[in-house]
Amino acid sequence: MLLVQEKNGTWALPGGWCDVNVSVMENTIKEVKEEAGLDVVVKNVIAIQDREKHNQPIYAYKVCKIFMICEVEGGVFKENSETIGFDYFTKDKLSLLATKKNNEEQIQMCFDAYKASNHWKIYFD
Repeated sequence: MLLVQEKNGTWALPGGWCDVNVSVMENTIKEVKEEAGLDVVVKNVIAIQDREKHNQPIYAYKVCKIFMICEVEGGVFKENSETIGFDYFTKDKLSLLATKKNNEEQIQMCFDAYKASNHWKIYFD
């Protein structure tokens, strides 16, 4: 699992707010490039989650989180305003997570989706 290291040392899946006039797929590609320096192709949707049902603290506004499976095609990491590095982790070797962004349950869901491949049923709440 690809995770990016935040400036505070915690780790999270690459991601961010979807910009105006940018599709979810385009935004996914953009965020992975900005935060990990990698060029990806979006392969599938893993889940669409109501953030306040899965992450703390609760925000004053509603957030919908969309998790995607991507395939890396290339790229090179460059330190940036959001992240200081990236690495690949196995599910039994996760580092300290940025739990406001992703928790262990969400990371496990991503591992499960990857393992299930084309048999994964999109989760949404």
